[in-house]
Amino acid sequence: MKAGGGRLVGQVLETLKTGGHGVTAKPTPGPRTAARLARESIDAGADLILALGGDGTINEVAEGVIGSATPLAILPGGTANVLCRELGIATSAQKAAASIGDYRAERIAVGAACCSAAPQRHFLAMAGVGLDAHIVYRMSAELKKKWGKLAYWIGGFSQLVRELEEFDVEIDGQDYRCSFALLSKVRNYGGDLRIARSVSILDDTFEVVLFAGKRTTTYLKYLTGVAVNQLDGMSGVTILRAHRARFSAAEDERVYMQIDGEYAGRLPGQVEIVADALTMLIPEGYGERRE
Repeated sequence: MKAGGGRLVGQVLETLKTGGHGVTAKPTPGPRTAARLARESIDAGADLILALGGDGTINEVAEGVIGSATPLAILPGGTANVLCRELGIATSAQKAAASIGDYRAERIAVGAACCSAAPQRHFLAMAGVGLDAHIVYRMSAELKKKWGKLAYWIGGFSQLVRELEEFDVEIDGQDYRCSFALLSKVRNYGGDLRIARSVSILDDTFEVVLFAGKRTTTYLKYLTGVAVNQLDGMSGVTILRAHRARFSAAEDERVYMQIDGEYAGRLPGQVEIVADALTMLIPEGYGERRE
């Protein structure tokens, strides 16, 4: 599955065919179509679903594969490629395609998120509530296309002039108050940072990082903590492991959720682990590379 088409798709197809793989390309004609295409391919007997695109496209394809026995493999083709970077997949889609036969199959857990009246959606990498979801919600497709990853930094710095919305988080009977919550199954955040540092996509729990405070200037301190790997123990930061978290906000507060870099909805909401959900092809040595 690929968002769009063009020369890159042709090169990847040629690389795969040279490697002895029989491939049928199915471009995604628009948003929310990749899951259906993946399910149709599985029903037609496909023994592997290969997603070429960014984290949003991969998320959509995975939605159609979750719950089946058919493996999913991914190739980079988007803005941040968080999941590909996490797994150590080559940044070139052609190089990644040439190595696909060397990957191993792993059955993994995924996340499931639901917000307000929105239907449940699954995700592979992370869910964010509050600050980063607000940035995603306000970001236009044109800005993202023009500036790539820089668009997220532009959106982030634009938040420094306002007071952040706070919300409540309930985890294992304990209540927390924060303005940004990250529930992650990967260490890589946005392609440039590591916020959750002790988690793996092979884990059956989230690493949860909660940031307190309404003042955006406080996040300059948090960002420094991320840069020097000193978040753990920092005032205003809570780090824990969890299978599930519930989120709520005051009726007059508009607090959003994002999953895998895509807008998911508005609070109230819930995020939870779905065990044994998906078979993914992963490069050899991924588990051994964890710090």
